[in-house]
Amino acid sequence: MEINVRRLSQVQIVQIRGALRLGPGVDSFRQTVDDAMAAGDTRLVINFAEVPMIDSSGIGILVKAMASAKQRGGGVKLVTPSKFVVQTLKLIGVLNLFEIFEDENAAVQSFNSH
Repeated sequence: MEINVRRLSQVQIVQIRGALRLGPGVDSFRQTVDDAMAAGDTRLVINFAEVPMIDSSGIGILVKAMASAKQRGGGVKLVTPSKFVVQTLKLIGVLNLFEIFEDENAAVQSFNSH
């Protein structure tokens, strides 16, 4: 699994390639999120275009990231999650926590329109 992080205005964009499941992938995703929060980056856009699947450990980090970001006045937005990822989030009952966008720019803009 690969994680690529870049900034666009006040927003941190995290692009993930590969399955987000228990193991090194989830550990590096957790580290990425923790680093962002520690640096005061509470506006995260996570690009899921190349994530075929996610398990409960990946979802746990997503939900924790959302809670941490919200406490600090930010949020976590998802970009183009696969059908599998959407179904899994829905199954666990957390889909409604996240705004989902078709592209990164729309997700980034949404932070500025609030």
